[in-house]
Amino acid sequence: MSFMKQLAIIGPTASGKSDLALALAVEHNALILSIDSLSIYREINIASAKPSPEELLTIDHFGINTLAPNENANVFTFINEYHRAQSIATQHGKNLIIVGGSSFYLKSMIEGLSTLPEISKEVRSQTALMLHDLGEAHHFLSEIDPLTMSKITPSDTYRIEKMLHLTLQTSTPPSQWFHDHPPQPIIHNCPILSIDIDRSILRERIRLRTQKMVSQGIIDEVAELERLYGRAPNSMKAIGIIETLEFLDGKITKQKLLEEISTHTSQLAKRQQTFNNNQFVLHTRGGVKELTTIAITILRHP
Repeated sequence: MSFMKQLAIIGPTASGKSDLALALAVEHNALILSIDSLSIYREINIASAKPSPEELLTIDHFGINTLAPNENANVFTFINEYHRAQSIATQHGKNLIIVGGSSFYLKSMIEGLSTLPEISKEVRSQTALMLHDLGEAHHFLSEIDPLTMSKITPSDTYRIEKMLHLTLQTSTPPSQWFHDHPPQPIIHNCPILSIDIDRSILRERIRLRTQKMVSQGIIDEVAELERLYGRAPNSMKAIGIIETLEFLDGKITKQKLLEEISTHTSQLAKRQQTFNNNQFVLHTRGGVKELTTIAITILRHP
């Protein structure tokens, strides 16, 4: 059993996070936990821009190829992957590098989550019936807990379902439950390094990566995913996939496909930068070279 050192690398999509994490992992005896809402799915390879099969063989990765495309990822998916990675890293005397664009999962694990009760079959059945009228379900919960429901839109099926589960199972307003069961952090002692990159450079990298995705066969990949899983799964609504489905429907040209994926990815990158800037207490921020030097200091054992 050995002491594990860990760090997290955050930054917008296409900023070089994965390449930095892989280089550090190779040189400094680390495993990698990917926190990415698309790379978690098997068969979504090109659209997710996940590491290549060769890179996945070079370093043990967690949080990649874990779910089928018709399953739903959530924060608990990544908590399970973190515990797996942490256990193996500790057992084998390795460090752990956390990296990925879906940094709201990282925030949830650092700040912690309230414990939730086991939901009975009866409550699940009652919830399923109530969800047939989403507006009425939202109104029902709003009468019980206006504070909580003021932050949840009447169309947010996922969160309404969770609040119904909690309310019906415990006979307690959700806000009261969360007050009585304060969050317990999952991740401790994890310096966060944020990649800074000029927006014009990032836009060009996104444009080039989009061209690469199309040349690698994203159109065929998405067509096969649709054949196997249809369009209903959440994974089929991701950037890169939804635009490709429009192309397959004949609604846009290939040139328009390239433009739309690039534009929407750039918009995502801007949202990621805003979130990362506002939601984390950073160890440091900087370019890849600067972060490499600082990461080596963190990962080096005394």
